[in-house]
Amino acid sequence: MTFSNPLPDGIQVGDIAWYLNTTTNDEFEMGPIIAITNNPVSITIDLTAGIPPPTSSDFIFYVEDPIGHLGQLKGYYAEAQFRNDSTSYAELFSVGSEIFESSK
Repeated sequence: MTFSNPLPDGIQVGDIAWYLNTTTNDEFEMGPIIAITNNPVSITIDLTAGIPPPTSSDFIFYVEDPIGHLGQLKGYYAEAQFRNDSTSYAELFSVGSEIFESSK
């Protein structure tokens, strides 16, 4: 799909493209965005089978991929420090962590 206006800053490969049929007010999930170009301004979508393509009067929008935005720490480095300022006995029972590749 090619657009005459710039794309939003937050759009990225992996986001899910949708459109609103402005005649019937039906929403259609087109599929994941697999490529974005700036000249010309366009996106390539892995179109879900059976979804009718949008017309030029339909409203196209996107939803961020929820898998990449689950609320974990993001980045390449994290440090944690546990401190007990109590004067009485305390014991740390367990500490766990999780990693998730959020970018390359």
